[in-house]
Amino acid sequence: MSGRARTRARGRARGRTPPKPATPGPSVAPGAAAATQQPGQIQPRLQQLPEESHAAEPGQLRGAEGPSQPSEELQLSARLQAATLKPLKGCGGVFQDLVVNTRQCLEHVRESTAGSQGKMVKLFANHFRVVSQPQWIAYKYNVDYMPDIENGNVRESLLFQHEALLGKCRIFDGHSLLLSHRLPKPKMELVSKLKDKDKDKDKDEEKLVKVTIDFIRELTPTSPDRLRYYNILFRKILKIMKFRQVGRNYYNDMKREAIWQHKLEVWPGYITSILQYENAMTLCADVNHKLLRMETAYDLIMRICEDTKNKNLDVKKLVSKELVGSIVFTKFNNKTYRVDAINWKETPESVFKKSDGTKITFVEYYKKQYKAQVTVLNQPLLISKGKWKKSQQDTPHEPIFLVPELCHLTGLTDTMRKDYGVMRDLAAHMRLEPEKRQLKLEEFMKTIQENKTVQKELQHWNFQFDTNFLSFSGRVLKEVRIFQGKRTFEYHPQFAEWSRETRSGPLLNVKSLDNWLILYTKRNYGAALSLMQSLRRVTPTMGIAMRDAKMLEVSDTVKSYVTVLEKHDSSNTQMVVCVLSSDRKEMYDGIKKYLCVNCPIPSQCVVARTLDKPQTLMTIATKIAQQMNCKMGGALWKVQTGLQNAMFIGIDCFHDIVNRRKSIAGFVASVNEDLTEWFSRCVFQESGQELVNGLKACLQEALNLWYERNSVLPYSIIVYRDGVGDGQLQALIDCEIPQIVSSLKSIFKSQNFKLTFIVVKKRINTRFFVESQGILQNPPSGTVVDVAVTRREWYDFFIVSQSVKEGTVTPTHYNVIHDTVRLSPDAVQCLTYRLCHMYYNLPGIIRVPAPCHYAHKLAYLVGQSIHQEPHQSLSNRLFYL
Repeated sequence: MSGRARTRARGRARGRTPPKPATPGPSVAPGAAAATQQPGQIQPRLQQLPEESHAAEPGQLRGAEGPSQPSEELQLSARLQAATLKPLKGCGGVFQDLVVNTRQCLEHVRESTAGSQGKMVKLFANHFRVVSQPQWIAYKYNVDYMPDIENGNVRESLLFQHEALLGKCRIFDGHSLLLSHRLPKPKMELVSKLKDKDKDKDKDEEKLVKVTIDFIRELTPTSPDRLRYYNILFRKILKIMKFRQVGRNYYNDMKREAIWQHKLEVWPGYITSILQYENAMTLCADVNHKLLRMETAYDLIMRICEDTKNKNLDVKKLVSKELVGSIVFTKFNNKTYRVDAINWKETPESVFKKSDGTKITFVEYYKKQYKAQVTVLNQPLLISKGKWKKSQQDTPHEPIFLVPELCHLTGLTDTMRKDYGVMRDLAAHMRLEPEKRQLKLEEFMKTIQENKTVQKELQHWNFQFDTNFLSFSGRVLKEVRIFQGKRTFEYHPQFAEWSRETRSGPLLNVKSLDNWLILYTKRNYGAALSLMQSLRRVTPTMGIAMRDAKMLEVSDTVKSYVTVLEKHDSSNTQMVVCVLSSDRKEMYDGIKKYLCVNCPIPSQCVVARTLDKPQTLMTIATKIAQQMNCKMGGALWKVQTGLQNAMFIGIDCFHDIVNRRKSIAGFVASVNEDLTEWFSRCVFQESGQELVNGLKACLQEALNLWYERNSVLPYSIIVYRDGVGDGQLQALIDCEIPQIVSSLKSIFKSQNFKLTFIVVKKRINTRFFVESQGILQNPPSGTVVDVAVTRREWYDFFIVSQSVKEGTVTPTHYNVIHDTVRLSPDAVQCLTYRLCHMYYNLPGIIRVPAPCHYAHKLAYLVGQSIHQEPHQSLSNRLFYL
């Protein structure tokens, strides 16, 4: 199975077997856990169900944006729009990062973080300059309610009953209030009226709620906290424009597009954020889509029941396999939920207790609370454990009960992902070329300008936006020379890949293939034989000496593969190739776990059907031969980094939010100057924990191996850190960097060492464009941006390293937060771009530096498949490719 196929399964394990049952804790219906109120009624809390429920728990980097890859900045911006209604502790994540001024500690870039190397090019970005904003002092107040009110809409309506006092120029986030004027008193106690349904008299009655408004502080026009309120204001703008909130994001369901042949529905939307950049405040806007399936969870259950009729199959197991881990959308409250389990004992007619002690069925609850009608009374209930958050991994969650009939399915099934027709038709709707993206965004800005209600709301705060894309100068770096064996060559900059050159000559460092095994099932003997014959043809050109493999037949079970391997592997076995009948995850996981943990041998899995096409067989065999060479310790090519005696480290984390297992931090470090040999190790952490606590041991082992190979310690250590969440920048400075420095001091002792630490973000919302013949196009590979949309507090830059054939290319953001190597802007930008050429699973340029993606591949393999620390003997091999 290729790494590409496995990476597609990100976020949800493909073909996952149903997990073992578990007993959930107290469960509630949607909205009940938060005791939310609708206007005119008080929402009760729900208590534990009368009976205990048993439920089944949840069992390419290079390219344009796709429908299944929500960007980190997109999620970040959505959080700005959503303006959490939970208690706020200071600024939110992104705003905490903004106040971390890392540049002031970097003397060599205090004056400028802009480079000069490369060819100048005029660029455009999907940013719109804020040409007018409030320049007056604003006043921040805390708002409390007695009795406590948890529903944000109700809190707002109660507060705004006092509009005469507050005025129209106000922004409320559910807990704090921003005003353009100071109230008469620092603390004001007001009384509001709340309509509530009397359960005994079955009529509305008014209740009094005390609203206390406390002055907190003045906010100057440059305060980062004001940015958060401006984004809340823009959320209100989207609501005025009739956009519908789904989860955190907003979509125009009036312009939804149906793909009838696949029973899919695409909702277009926009994601926005207002932030302060180098020279100006801008509105960053991008096109966003929501993919819904034209069936409910109940429809799916019934379809499976119909398909398995008279087939003696376990229906519950099949339903769990399809539903557990999926995301459903409930239209009655515009929310999304992850299905964590299915309760087959309870039905919509089951009775539960509300917080006030009264009993109610799920049918009655949904009808009264949301006016949602449940018509099928014998269906099971879905269980969601609530939204998983990195900052709340220790907080117990109250499971939520959902009625399948009311849950619309989202996303793609495994079958859909494998269907070329489905993916082609989806790409036509969701993968936008630069010109079409520009038209969509221009239409969005035009609507804002022409909507009188929107303009009236913006005028309260003196907000005006430029309607044109932000333009500025960027640079295109020179192509990087590739060294392979005795040859050197440059690739075509338009395509940014060199697959033809790689397969047409000897590799940089080859390993002979003398003692290896091919395992296959009886029906796949032909595919296995074709693979070996093809390898015989392609390996000589690349300089690989290969003897015939030992061919071993197995049954199509993990146990059979393991039994045969136990019988035939030896200390001399260099490689195991498994020709699989399908891409079933449990099969792949079982084989990889055995060969990575119990019997540490580099392995290569390939699905038989990928070997069935004669026209692509030689290409596939070439790629497999190159992968096997790397996994045995060989190397394909190299580039010159420009730094001598430097170790490069990549760190990334994998969070298994489906199975809620522990998170895995992947640590990868180069152990030679050519960056052709790598040390790797995993650190297991509590679920959702992002910051790596075991860095010191990893680094010490890596440095020891470097010293063994080079007889001297590295002079410089360059760390690329991927997967850092919003608001964790200061924690990174306080936690990870000190661990690395402490480790280096204990090893280097009195020797000098230099350390550079770079934070990498690849899922961002900013897009760059170049103009050619009056049309916007993707910028070429090697485009660097270090002005206009960078931050004055940071030493940061963007690089568009990869080239794409379809859609809009996504740049990668880099932030240098520690740098005693004193790398100049040109040096760090060129170095980073060169490292994007060193990923051996693709003869081309990828989106992030190779050590970053190696760390991701390692953490993903361990977290998704083997769930254990790989054997120590594999730590100096690229076994995770």
